[in-house]
Amino acid sequence: MSEPLNTDTRAFLATCPKGLEELLADELRALGAEPFKTTVAGVHFEGDLAAAYRACLWSRLANRIVLCLARAEGIESPDSLRQAVTTVDWAEHLRSGSTLAVDFHGRSEQIRHTRFGAQTVKDGVVDALQTAGRPRPDVDLKEPDLRLYAHLHRGRLTLGVDLSGESLHRRGYRRDVGHAPLKENLAAALLMRAGWPERLRAGEHLVDPLCGAGTLLIEAALMAADMAPNLNRARFGFHGWAQHDEALWAELKREAEARASIGRKRCRNRLFGFDQSPPALAAAKANAMRAGIPALVTFKGASLEQLQRPAELDEAARGLVIANPPYGERLGELPELVALYAGLGEGVRRAFPGWRLAVFTGNPDLGHRIGLRADKQYSLKNGPLDAKLLLMNVTAATADADAPVKPEGQPRSDGAQMFANRLEKNRKRLKKWLKQSGESCYRLYDADMPEYALAVDVYGDRVHVQEYAPPRSVNAAQAQKRLFDALQVIPEVLEVDAGQVVIKRREKQSGNAQYRKQASSGERFQVREGRARVWVNLRDYLDTGLFLDHRPVRRMLAEMAPGTRFLNLFCYTGAATVQAALGTEEAGGASDSISVDLSNTYLEWARDNFTLNGLDPARHRVVRDDCLRWLETARAEFDLIFLDPPTFSNSKKMDGTLDVQRDHVRLLELTMARLAPGGTLVFSNNQRRFQLDPELTERYAVQDISAKTFDPDFQRRPGLHHCFLIRHREDA
Repeated sequence: MSEPLNTDTRAFLATCPKGLEELLADELRALGAEPFKTTVAGVHFEGDLAAAYRACLWSRLANRIVLCLARAEGIESPDSLRQAVTTVDWAEHLRSGSTLAVDFHGRSEQIRHTRFGAQTVKDGVVDALQTAGRPRPDVDLKEPDLRLYAHLHRGRLTLGVDLSGESLHRRGYRRDVGHAPLKENLAAALLMRAGWPERLRAGEHLVDPLCGAGTLLIEAALMAADMAPNLNRARFGFHGWAQHDEALWAELKREAEARASIGRKRCRNRLFGFDQSPPALAAAKANAMRAGIPALVTFKGASLEQLQRPAELDEAARGLVIANPPYGERLGELPELVALYAGLGEGVRRAFPGWRLAVFTGNPDLGHRIGLRADKQYSLKNGPLDAKLLLMNVTAATADADAPVKPEGQPRSDGAQMFANRLEKNRKRLKKWLKQSGESCYRLYDADMPEYALAVDVYGDRVHVQEYAPPRSVNAAQAQKRLFDALQVIPEVLEVDAGQVVIKRREKQSGNAQYRKQASSGERFQVREGRARVWVNLRDYLDTGLFLDHRPVRRMLAEMAPGTRFLNLFCYTGAATVQAALGTEEAGGASDSISVDLSNTYLEWARDNFTLNGLDPARHRVVRDDCLRWLETARAEFDLIFLDPPTFSNSKKMDGTLDVQRDHVRLLELTMARLAPGGTLVFSNNQRRFQLDPELTERYAVQDISAKTFDPDFQRRPGLHHCFLIRHREDA
């Protein structure tokens, strides 16, 4: 079934991240090994023991170096796996009394779990050792003397000894790696693909303008100083191997130490890292110290806007700018990232014309915001994520080199310029109204141009952007490009920081999806509307806590409310109740109120709004209940009622579902039963195609005031809501 490999020619397997196989094969060849086959995430090679030791010490790309002991075909069952393992003379590899651990990779129809596979391999090793009269070894999963490697794929088994021990990408210089760190061997691969080894030999320099914890710079410095990346590692897997040649290893390590000593002294390449985060810079400096190259890298605190050519470099100096900027796995991160990538392009063009720029990103569309054309790109994996390394020649910026970098320097596409023009036009149109009304929260843009299907709402010095999901007929890549165009333009035109722009996607919702939490920032702030102050949260929910299109309705409620008993059904965050309770300066507000909703979250929000405006909780109460159920049991009468139900709701807390078109007759009848004679019900909803049942107009005095309930910022889209005044007929 299986047979030991020829011990005259040692065979090895070097594993690596996917996409680095060819680079690793070239590296192994340079280290004196003979690669003969590449596989997914690995390279098979032959060589003597010195070649394997060199790979452990010098490979910048490998994860593990495995000495292959046996291969077998047709391995499907646990018994066949165990039997294959027993064919190896494990006594030659495992010292008596040593501990072991098994790393098992792969599966078969009968071996479906890696833990079970590892246990089966361990049992085979134990069988072989006991047959040879050796004691049963202990298992130590954390720090074994010897780590075994087993890989099973399509019935093909590879067995071996892991000579590396802990993964080789862990160089030992990083302690605090921060969020989503770049692995050391991937950083080395990026540098190789970007041509750093050739550039450093030509005397060029390197800059990382977003250096974080400094991984790219440290790996580049190790290359520049001719330092083995694992020179400082205290222990490798082969140290617990029975056939380890300590004299050979000591010789290779002395050679590496001598090369490092000479390399550090001879290095003339300058490496610079910039970051605006003091903790990141502190971590980077500590990492460089542990890596043994603190004198080779200069770290400076600076944002992209402050990026300048280091004074240590003359104008003729050339080199590589390399960066691994964040690329946002969540939609809400995009506004700042669009500005960041644009700022990266501007900063590099100002400070490093004639240099080479390498950007590693999981979002190539963001890479386009840099404003430079990538003449070469490589597809790689960053953990499970697909990513690309974009290589660009840096052309000189047209702006004054001494001027600060500003987003306005980023060139706009024709579409982006059209979008910017429309924002400016809308600002001019609303300027007089905003000045007269004093409103600070308003809608500036609502899909005015079909290509840019967005709603842009201003909340003081912050901006809330909602992207309407494009239909399937629209090219997704083109839609994303337009979104990035808009996110580039919005901070520029509105003169706000990109970090104050929040983006969400608006899709057709079902049930209470509009109230479902989107994030957990807890970032809320106060805004003023008329006499009221209201808490809003732009990040955590699809809606913000204040429906801007209902502003005129709330204003009308304030005017109608003085001296009334007020009821707010489906009260949401209670903004309408606040307006009714405050009323007008001349006449005051409602004498008392009840606000009903089923959501604890929004009732707590309403209470906070009441407290913010000094409302007495004894007079202005909130009630948690299903509004229909509450109406069926309520006995009190109210002079003014605001009824604003969702279009549809299927909350688990409700009895059944609510469809405003289907259920509005029953809902209105129950509500009118609570309306005092001479009182007014304000009924509003956002069902675009809503039709009021004609029977209601016969039973009650109904006035459709929808057209009067849109301020100038919403007059382009008058179908956003419907609003009716409903009263008891005097002759009823």
